[in-house]
Amino acid sequence: MDEPDQRGRIGLDRVGLDLTGNPRVRVTAVELVASGWHVLRRTTFDYLDANGAVSSQQRETYDRGNGATILLYDAARRTVLLSRQFRFPAYVNGHPDGMLIETAAGLLDDDDPATAIRREAGEELGVDVGELQHVFDVFMSPGSVTEKVHFFAAPYSDASRTSGGGGVAEEGEEIDILELQFDEALGMIDDGRIADAKTIMLLQWAALRGPFAG
Repeated sequence: MDEPDQRGRIGLDRVGLDLTGNPRVRVTAVELVASGWHVLRRTTFDYLDANGAVSSQQRETYDRGNGATILLYDAARRTVLLSRQFRFPAYVNGHPDGMLIETAAGLLDDDDPATAIRREAGEELGVDVGELQHVFDVFMSPGSVTEKVHFFAAPYSDASRTSGGGGVAEEGEEIDILELQFDEALGMIDDGRIADAKTIMLLQWAALRGPFAG
């Protein structure tokens, strides 16, 4: 695809053809199924199994770019700062109202992970983030989605809450800011009020190895 798509991207039908990291996998064809804001590809590859047999396989992959998320916490007051917003995919798949409670997060776009998550924390929660702690990087749905999410944590205080947050209205965001006691947030995992994977992972990290460990 030498002609740029609506976001100015080229070569979308060649992604993966040059992969050499796994000698048991040889990509033979990449078909561009859709290229709207994000990209859906159907890739054909030869796979050498443990018995020495080669099979031709296909996978569809959804490429929405990589992302970052952050847990903002106040260790002295034992609080965390979370967001609540409408998520249609969750709503259409059985969530009662689609209003998910989450850690601040967003796509990297053209930024590095640290820059991107500082931007998102400001836009969503109104916090000017200081020193960041990198927690881990995770492939959230590796069976079909290429996205890798960079996880961070950082303290916040009244002084670092420099704006009203709430998201970017021009992008259709309408975000509520929730300041919760950490123990209450953990309880909300148990009763299902927090059902977002990245948020659960960061809250459990905070309890086991992070600012609320021990």
